[in-house]
Order: sequence, then C-alpha cells, then structure tokens
Amino acid sequence: MAGLIVVGADGSPSSLAAVEEAAQEARWRGAGLRVVYAYVWPAMHPPVDSSLLGPEGGLRAGVEELVAESVARARATAPDVEVTHAVVTGQPLTVLEKESRGADLVVVGSRGRGGFVGLLVGSTAVHLAAHGSCPVLVVREGGVESGPVLLGVDGSPAGEQAVDFAFSEAALREAPLVALHAWTTWNAPLPPPQDASEPNANPPGALAAAEQRLLSEALAGHRDRYPGVEVELRSVRGRTRETLIEASRSAQLVVAGARGRGGFTGLLLGSVSQALLHHAHCPVAVVRGVGTDD
Repeated sequence: MAGLIVVGADGSPSSLAAVEEAAQEARWRGAGLRVVYAYVWPAMHPPVDSSLLGPEGGLRAGVEELVAESVARARATAPDVEVTHAVVTGQPLTVLEKESRGADLVVVGSRGRGGFVGLLVGSTAVHLAAHGSCPVLVVREGGVESGPVLLGVDGSPAGEQAVDFAFSEAALREAPLVALHAWTTWNAPLPPPQDASEPNANPPGALAAAEQRLLSEALAGHRDRYPGVEVELRSVRGRTRETLIEASRSAQLVVAGARGRGGFTGLLLGSVSQALLHHAHCPVAVVRGVGTDD
C-alpha cells in the first residue's frame, strides 16, 4: 500500500463530497483511506428529534452510524481501496492536525456540522493548511470535471512543493496543468537594467519578460519528470488573488503554496491561499513548503 489519505467526516453533504474526493485520491494513488470523525460532547448540538440525544454512549453510537455511512460512500466510490475509520473524542482541529502527521493528504469539506461546524468560515481549514504536516485538500462546490489542474506559481522556494504536488495531481487525474503566474509592478522585482550607464532604464516589456522567465524556471525539471502532463504557462499582469479565483472557474482543482513571495516571515498561511480557501470555484489544495514550519 502506497501512502494514506485521511478525510474528516461528520455526515454532512459537504463531508460526504469530501469522502468521495478522498476515495478517488486514494484510488489514484493506490493508497489507503482513513475516515475520521472528531467530536466534543458538550459542544455537540444534534437536532431535537435525533436519537443522538442522551448519554455520551448514545451519542457515540449515533456518530458511529454517521461514520458507517461515510465508509459505505467511500467504498462505493472506490471499491478497491482499503478503508478504515476512527471516532475520536477531541477538538476536530487538533485531531486532524495530529492525523496529518502520518498522512500523505488530508481532505475536508468546505461546510460541516457537528464537530466540524464552521469548518471553512471559521479557522479550522485555515489552521490545517497552515499547520498540518501534509497537503490539505478542501472540497468546495463547483469545478469542471474535465478541466485542468490550476497551479498558482510565484517562484518562491516555499512554492516548490506546490509545483511538484500539482504535477503529480495532473498526472494522477490525466488532466492538463495550467501554471499561472500573476504579477503587478508592486509585487514583482524590477530586472537589472541592461544598460549599466542608465541604472533606471529598462526597455519596454522587460518586466513582463522577467516574470515569464520566473514562471518557466519555477517549472524547470518538473516537466521532465512528468513528460505525460500537458502544460500551459500563463504569465498575467494582474492581482494574484483575483486572477486565480477567476481562473478557478474552469479548473477541477487549484493548487497553491501556503506562503510565497512577498509573504511576511512567520506568517504560515498567505493571503492568496486564504482567499482561495474562501472564494475559489473548485476544490483547493494548499501545500506547505520546506521552511514553513512553525
């Protein structure tokens, strides 16, 4: 068995969509799938007509039923995948962060209930993306099944892991890869002047050409390792967050690094990653790079 995919489950429609996505990921990778439900008894608010009301033992039995539904959904999606499950008492954020230490990927839904209330609107998904020990995939509504994998490229060393993850995902999904680099005169360093006697002089288009080179260099080597992946390079003058969010409309997955060029030292999740988690039109994978440990 090659690796392990962990999915946070709570029985909500968003959670079940995450389970299906996680099962697909496990099938593509030949990995195992672990379905995890985390709950804190005093914080649970089941419906008044629910059989979950009562002692914690009754609550746990009800939770086991919800988990069984998620396991059944996973097995129906990917019958050949080995599926295990766990019901854990504890804060979901803490539980999933711990689970990430032994996983290749953690998958969560964008909306939840029970122990995962406020998963995306609150801090759980952001915290997982910033502090988890593996990439985090947040399953959002939308996305084009036949669309490309969209990669946000900024050329930073911290973003190299995201580049490799995106190529791997494109290969697993047999999808094209669109590597998009958005820049403005505010976030792109000026290239050195070609005429040393004119320190502030650059020919028209020099900045755009430099950003195009940055994009090409960021993908160097990865294209050789994944020769079967069709790659489109897009270097666009525009605001990074808005450009990636708009491009995500036609993608099946968008991949971004946790923090990149222009980020503040010590800030584990950049504004671009957070914006995508909240506003992208397809599932979002956030990949922490080397040197982004807290």
